[in-house]
Amino acid sequence: MQLTSSMRAGHIAVILLAALCACSGHAQTTAAQPSPAAAETKLDRVDAIVNNDLILDSDVDEERRLEALQPFHVSTEAFSRDKAIERLIDRALILQQAELQSQDTITDAQLKTETDALRKNIPDCKNKKFDCETDAGWSSFLAANGFTVEEFNRRWRERMQVLRFIEQRFRAGIKITPEEIEAYYTKTMLPEYARQNTKPPPLDSISDRIQGVLLEQRVSDLLGDWLKSLRAQGSIVVLHANEEAP
Repeated sequence: MQLTSSMRAGHIAVILLAALCACSGHAQTTAAQPSPAAAETKLDRVDAIVNNDLILDSDVDEERRLEALQPFHVSTEAFSRDKAIERLIDRALILQQAELQSQDTITDAQLKTETDALRKNIPDCKNKKFDCETDAGWSSFLAANGFTVEEFNRRWRERMQVLRFIEQRFRAGIKITPEEIEAYYTKTMLPEYARQNTKPPPLDSISDRIQGVLLEQRVSDLLGDWLKSLRAQGSIVVLHANEEAP
């Protein structure tokens, strides 16, 4: 069964996955000298450097806003900047490896399939607070959460890329049973939709996405060990308040 980007909960084992995935706006922004005009307005602070790619303050803020749009992940934890930076570091490492291995990019058609499904399942879209099935309504919903359509598509495409890489590298041999999918739907998703006073989608319409969430949990140990190895081999610098990038 094909893994989709919507399957990702906010944290892909150690990412996201998430995550998600993501990025001037992206977790892999190459260092560049700011223009004088930009310097006179506001500099985008560097929070981390991952093998010469930058994670910026704006990336962390985007991660916070994107996390709020996850329709299938239930989390009672408050947003943490430190955890978001760690997710972005892991995501950057995965994307770097995907690029080294010449992984196929996500096509526009694949992205559209994902976002069309997403537009039907986000609670604020389903309860008609926003008519997300229309382009105007979707744009309004994204604007209310601080994104343009182009910014969101870039971030979601990145998350799809991360998920594809993880599926290809770690999924072999892992099987999620129908019983596990039904248990997650009954015990986790239905109470959350009830809390939001939103009618839940039928199980058969989202079983693929639930499978992705459960698969994410199953591969977390494998992914965690692999990312620890990448961190040990690479150059990771996390900058705290009042610290300047080298």
